[in-house]
Amino acid sequence: MADEHARPTREEPLTPDDVKAPSHAERARTLMAGLSTGTLSTLSEDGYPHGSYVTFALDGPDPVFLVSTLASHTKNLLRDSRASLMAHEAEHPDPLANGRLTLLGRVAKLDDPGGARDAYLAAHPGAAYYADFKDFAFWRLTVERLRYIGGYGRMSWVDVDAWRAAAADPLAAHVAGIVAHMNEDHADACVAYARAFTRAKDADAVEMTSIDRYGFELSVQTERGPRPARIAFTEEVTTPDGARKALVALVREARAALA
Repeated sequence: MADEHARPTREEPLTPDDVKAPSHAERARTLMAGLSTGTLSTLSEDGYPHGSYVTFALDGPDPVFLVSTLASHTKNLLRDSRASLMAHEAEHPDPLANGRLTLLGRVAKLDDPGGARDAYLAAHPGAAYYADFKDFAFWRLTVERLRYIGGYGRMSWVDVDAWRAAAADPLAAHVAGIVAHMNEDHADACVAYARAFTRAKDADAVEMTSIDRYGFELSVQTERGPRPARIAFTEEVTTPDGARKALVALVREARAALA
């Protein structure tokens, strides 16, 4: 059965499908690293799923929570440790184009929270004043399965070992600024990228939509509407300055190819 979120496209892609890009595990870790709230679903006493709005932080690959013994989800977890956490971004005007992730596993109370406490309070410093109350405790969801959806046409069940081995993209915190700068101040460079490195040789309306350690993505306006394209860096970049240098090198290459 086809996934209901997939958008069929049969046109030849503007760039090859094998252009270097983050794996779904890497995309999922990057997405989750930038989020701190979600819906924790536990099993109520009568067997129905019970969704609760919670705050969380990642301690390595697993989310941790600070919850009260009075909460319904805590009582549910004491009966049945199975649970899921669903978290999502909320940047795109089309809700189904936003990235989201559902982590499934078992949740256990941490008698010695250690680094989990530090990770949680770094993400939620306001919780420090009640973190040591007797009716609050830290809990961890040990991820066993996960479903990643990165918007239309990008989704999978992510291998849990790949999830654990992956790291968030080092440019994640700078993406919005880099993309805005390129679109506002270097629109001509985006057009040059598209004309030189994609099949859209006559492109004249192009926007950068994302950037990561391996390359960047464009939205190219064509006669049939906007179409995505991806261009890879020659080597991995890990800092905004590294990204700037890589983008400058590519635009020089593009302009030389178009001359």
